[in-house]
Amino acid sequence: MTRLLTAALLVAALIVLAACVRVRVHGDRDQWAREIAAGAVAPLRIATYNTSLNDDRAGGLIQRLEAGDANARKIAAVLQRVRPDIVLLNEFDYDDAHRAADLFQQRYLEVPQAGGGDALRYPYRFLAPVNTGVPSGFDLDRDGHVGGDGRAAGNDAWGFGLHPGQYGMLLLSRYPIDANDTRTFQHLLWKSLPNVRAPRVPESGAPWYSADAWARFPLSSKSHWDVPVRTPFGRIHVLAAHPTPPVFDGPENRNGLRNFDEIRLWAEYLTPGVKPWLCDDRGRCGGLPGNASFVILGDHNADPVDGDGEAGAIAQLLGHPRVNANAVPTSDGAPERARHYGFPRKGDVATHTGDFGPSAGTLRLDYVLPSRDLPVRGGGVFWPAQGAPGSELIDASDHHLVWLDIAPR
Repeated sequence: MTRLLTAALLVAALIVLAACVRVRVHGDRDQWAREIAAGAVAPLRIATYNTSLNDDRAGGLIQRLEAGDANARKIAAVLQRVRPDIVLLNEFDYDDAHRAADLFQQRYLEVPQAGGGDALRYPYRFLAPVNTGVPSGFDLDRDGHVGGDGRAAGNDAWGFGLHPGQYGMLLLSRYPIDANDTRTFQHLLWKSLPNVRAPRVPESGAPWYSADAWARFPLSSKSHWDVPVRTPFGRIHVLAAHPTPPVFDGPENRNGLRNFDEIRLWAEYLTPGVKPWLCDDRGRCGGLPGNASFVILGDHNADPVDGDGEAGAIAQLLGHPRVNANAVPTSDGAPERARHYGFPRKGDVATHTGDFGPSAGTLRLDYVLPSRDLPVRGGGVFWPAQGAPGSELIDASDHHLVWLDIAPR
């Protein structure tokens, strides 16, 4: 009887403990504020990082990670130094078995790297198929051929890529993901967007894409994800995307127009109103509820005032009434690099996140944009000045990790 009583008490205690954990994970903001003030916990750090961990060969990233990849070690070292709680990795090749994600976690993040820090473990992650490298079956670039080899094949894919999954996305989190409530918009049609910016032949004004191609054309060049994460600050919707670069086209500006509309999708998603056209890949329609907390993450390939994108593209998010765009991360390395190239820039070069060499210079393309109810305590861009600690890691990608710290005041 004593043993039965002891066992019953133990089970009851575990149930109570589990309930406490559930409440804590879902978020008690007042309690979290007290813990931060007492120095018991750190703010919530949310980041985006275009890692350039892609390969032109199907399965190529897996092979590189299995063999030991120098750039992957540097990417992992940066993550170990900054230690974000939630991070979106752009340009991380997707595979159906999630082998590349497993390898990166187990052999790189969970192993202390030179120039990095302690091992870093993410118990939760989200990844899904993308449109890059998926053959369309149409002559999308109007070169007279469907598909082909190399770049010709990529230009006729639904999103530029040399194999399905190239330039994919991977979301890593220390906190649980509400898997049943995730939404993906990989297959939302471009033509579904109100006031769509459909490309046209400059000389004639005729549609650039054939009627059959346009009827099947997805808006997202990769995908758009809404991934709810249960954090100490409550449930936060991670809105992840990687719009196409607004270049590598012609006077029809098909990539520039698509970039603008890919960014506009999140603006529409946040704006109140009935939107029967805005349906995810599981058939659920409508935007984000007005009381939901969110953070927009990703390489949006759009600088606020410089570069080759459509005017006002990223302003659709920076100026949105639900977005807190006031906290702009900066670095010491970006101004130094911008001065080296000497390109005239209208914007603040300290906010730049990408280094595209002497032909294109530096630009601000990567964003962490929280909702207005999420107070920002700080942030930065991991771009040390030349010779500073960590500067040996930054050549692994032409983009740099961007983060913000969220915490109650």
